[in-house]
Amino acid sequence: MVRSSRGRQKLEMVKIPNDSNLMVTFSKRRSGLFKKASELSTLCGAEVTLIVFSPGKKVFSFGHPSVDKVVEQYLSGSTPPRPSGAYQLVEAHRNARICDLSMNLTQLQEELEMEKKRGEELDNLRKASQSQYWWDRPIQELNLAQLEQFKAALLDLKQNLVRQAQQILLQNSAPQPFFSPNPDTAGILPFDNRNTGFNSNMAVAPFSSNTTMAPFNTNMPGAPFDANMAGAPYAYTLGYGNGFF
Repeated sequence: MVRSSRGRQKLEMVKIPNDSNLMVTFSKRRSGLFKKASELSTLCGAEVTLIVFSPGKKVFSFGHPSVDKVVEQYLSGSTPPRPSGAYQLVEAHRNARICDLSMNLTQLQEELEMEKKRGEELDNLRKASQSQYWWDRPIQELNLAQLEQFKAALLDLKQNLVRQAQQILLQNSAPQPFFSPNPDTAGILPFDNRNTGFNSNMAVAPFSSNTTMAPFNTNMPGAPFDANMAGAPYAYTLGYGNGFF
């Protein structure tokens, strides 16, 4: 698989053109330099002084036992008296403490650099997301073309909402069924008074058991027989082979 990153490669020893990268590199290298000087003084008992000017003309210094003492000794050219055993013990403890603090400082700076890189990655992801889902951005950040597209989308959404609302109103205003579903009226005729699903607002009233209905019209001419005729025959003949009972 082809590696996408350059990995740990030797950097070309030229001045970094980017100011931001230059300051980051200076901070990391300065911490590493002071750490090495502290280790040298602790392990070897050497007296060390470092004075560094940043690209922004700020002064950073490190000295053991102190910057002023080492500089004064250098300028005078004299050899300092040999310290006592107690002094050496105190200096060793002090140097160990300085070394621990320097290591903690270096670790914190590395973590800070990692957080800065993580913040840059999050900013890049946020910018990429805003460019992809630009309608989620504040209206003040949209250009004219995006605003026009956003307006057209809102109008289309409004039309869809109106159409959906009209469909719901039509469904709710549909005519009710002639009989309402009632499981208690199963097996009962539609016009029976016991049918609670019958619509009472119909123009035709439900069937009444009190209604008097003649089985046939007695005044109809040519009726088969007269209902008022006394002693009506039990049967009469309609023709050969036919009888009515």
